[in-house]
Amino acid sequence: MTWQALRVDGDRLWSRLEALGEIGAVKGPNGEQGNARLALTDADREGRDLVTSWMHDLGLQVVIDAVGNVIGTRAGTDPSAAPVMIGSHIDTVRTGGRFDGNLGVLGGLEVIELLEQHGVRTTHPVSVAFFTDEEGARFQPDMLGSLVYVGGMALEDALDVCAADDGARLGDELTRIGYAGPTPCPAAAAPHAFVELHIEQGPVLEDEGVTIGAVTGVQGISWTELTITGQSAHAGTTPMRLRRDPGYVAAAINTGVRALAKEMGASQVATVGRCEFSPNLVNVVPATVTMTVDLRNTDEVLLQQAESVFAAYTDALAEEECVTIERRTLARFEPVEFHAAMVDLVESTAQRLGHSTMRMPSGAGHDAQMLARVCPTAMVFVPSVNGLSHNIAEHTSLADVTAGADVLLQVVLAIAGVTS
Repeated sequence: MTWQALRVDGDRLWSRLEALGEIGAVKGPNGEQGNARLALTDADREGRDLVTSWMHDLGLQVVIDAVGNVIGTRAGTDPSAAPVMIGSHIDTVRTGGRFDGNLGVLGGLEVIELLEQHGVRTTHPVSVAFFTDEEGARFQPDMLGSLVYVGGMALEDALDVCAADDGARLGDELTRIGYAGPTPCPAAAAPHAFVELHIEQGPVLEDEGVTIGAVTGVQGISWTELTITGQSAHAGTTPMRLRRDPGYVAAAINTGVRALAKEMGASQVATVGRCEFSPNLVNVVPATVTMTVDLRNTDEVLLQQAESVFAAYTDALAEEECVTIERRTLARFEPVEFHAAMVDLVESTAQRLGHSTMRMPSGAGHDAQMLARVCPTAMVFVPSVNGLSHNIAEHTSLADVTAGADVLLQVVLAIAGVTS
C-alpha cells in the first residue's frame, strides 16, 4: 500500500474523543453531553493525564515545558530535521463541547498510531502537541500556552497571570496539577511546519454543503474589559434626569457595538460576552457594571477603525451620563494569514481524497495563529452541526471527523516526507 492510499481509523479516533469527553462531562437540558475542563483545573489535569498516557502508549518522546504545553514526538529518519507538528488544545470553556480542540489533538494521535500500525517512516519527526489555556476562559489572554511557546509573551508574565474566576496564579496551578514542566519555553527551535485540524465552530461549511475548509487565516481579535462606575441609588425615589446609571450605559454599549458591526459590515463582528452588575439588586440603580467587548475583523486597518469608533463612543457616553469608564485590554492579536503553499496543499489534498472544499478565514482564534509566527502553518476545518460551538450541543459527524483526519494525515505525510 502506498502512503497516498492510507486512511485513518475513524472509529478509533471517535472512541478517543468519547473517552476524553467523559472527563469534566456536563449535560445539557435535552441530554446533550459536553465538557467543562477549564485550564489547569482538576478536570484539566485528568484530561492531560489521559492524553499523555496515550502518547506514552504510542512510544512517543513526551516533554512538558515550563508553561505546561505537552508535546509527544515520533522520531524521523533524519535526526537533524525539525518536526512536523500537529496540535491544538484540550481545555474547554465552562459549557463547551467534545470536539473543539480535542479533535486536533486526538486526530494527531490517530495519525501517529496509523504510521506505527503500517510501519511508515518519515524523514521529519512528527509531533503532537496540546497547548495550555487556549480558550482564555480562566486565564487571559487566550492562546496563552502557544503564545509563550513562540516567544510572543514572556514566561514570567504568563506564570503570574491570575484566574478571572478565583484569582489563582497560573504558575501555582501548573505546579498544583503537576504540569510545571522542566523544558524551557519559548521553544529552542521552531517546528518545520504546523497543521491544526479543527471544527469550524460556525455554520458556513454546513450551510454550503462543503466537507473541508482550507483555512486562509485568522481574524484579528480585540478584547476589552470595561468598568463603568456611576452612583448607586434607590430605584423608586431617584428621578431619571438625576441618575448616573452604569446599567443604562452598559446597555447602550451593547447595542452600540452591534450597530457598529452592522454599519461596517463585511467581516466585522462585535460581542458583549460578560456583564456583571453591582450590587445586582432589583430595586437599586447599580453602582458599577463590569463588561467585556470582543471586536474581530480579518483586516487590521478595519479592526483599528472599529476600536477607534468604539473608544470614542464610550467616551461620549461617559460624559453624557456622568459616569466614569475604565478600559482594560484583555487580549489583542492582529489578523494572521497562513502560508499560501500550505493552504494550497490542504485544498488539493482534500480534493484528491474526493471531498468538497472551500477557502475560508477563521472567525475564532486558534493556536495555529501563534505558530504561524515561526513556521509555515495551515488549518483543516470540518463542519459544525447547526454552527454550534462553545456549547454543550456542539457536534460534528463521524463521517466529517474521519474526512478531516484523513486530510490531516495526507498533508502531514506530504510535508514530513515518507522514506519507507
